[in-house]
Amino acid sequence: MKIKELFEKKEKTFSFEIFPPKTPEGDIKLIHETLKELSLLKPDFVSCTYGAAGGNKDKTLALVEHIQKAYDIPSMAHLTCISHTKDEIHEIVKKIKAKGIQNILALRGDPPRDNPDMVPGIDNYKHSSELITFLRHEYKDDFCLGVAGFPEMHPLSPTRESDIKYLKHKIDCGADFIITQLFFDNQIYFDYVKSVRSAGITKRIIPGILPITSYDGLIKFCNTCGATVPEKVHKIFAPIKDNSEQIVKAGIEFAIAQCKELLSNGAPGIHFYSLNKVQPLKDIISSVR
Repeated sequence: MKIKELFEKKEKTFSFEIFPPKTPEGDIKLIHETLKELSLLKPDFVSCTYGAAGGNKDKTLALVEHIQKAYDIPSMAHLTCISHTKDEIHEIVKKIKAKGIQNILALRGDPPRDNPDMVPGIDNYKHSSELITFLRHEYKDDFCLGVAGFPEMHPLSPTRESDIKYLKHKIDCGADFIITQLFFDNQIYFDYVKSVRSAGITKRIIPGILPITSYDGLIKFCNTCGATVPEKVHKIFAPIKDNSEQIVKAGIEFAIAQCKELLSNGAPGIHFYSLNKVQPLKDIISSVR
């Protein structure tokens, strides 16, 4: 099923993002334990990343195919473009279609880890809008296309206005919905939605939420992706950063409060960055769904 078809049936959706593990042991745990437990939470759809540095595209497609076949859950494959040639992208998309995958999150992506200063050339799609244009031209309506939105602005965007302009271009090229980068201050999301709507974008904007399970890990991750960690988060989690049990408990409470406020003020669902963890999501979903 295409995710946009879900939107016609459900005012609010609850979905998860997973990633391919780096080790065979991780693969076994994800396939035989984590996905089974996540499926019991009845997500409306699941997305799967390329993993660290975008290096696991084959695992991504295998996981998405498995989730659809084993659990009958609509699933979405991430597809990044600058680290692949156009010919490679064309071959990947052929595999996506052959596996019966109907949903793609179209992304620019990061340069390869072994070539961080790579500059995309004539043989690459330089922007996700170019990838979307290709998909719509070659495959028409075969795929439902999601894109990323950045409530605090993409790190490469010079201004907030230009960031919204780029988002509008992605939508005009054929994207069907938006999932946002993580954030911890809901006002950032509300302000972003207002700006996006003012630009004439009417597509669904699903907030992306990261349940906090590690304070140090959170700081490190947000430093790499450009998300702000507000003072209220520091005040809650810094004093208990060495107590993992308290961190998880506080993280669940924070996420529940954040999600309830978002949903009660018009957010069309929640997309959880699960980090392949089940337990926080069990408590959060049961409280906010």
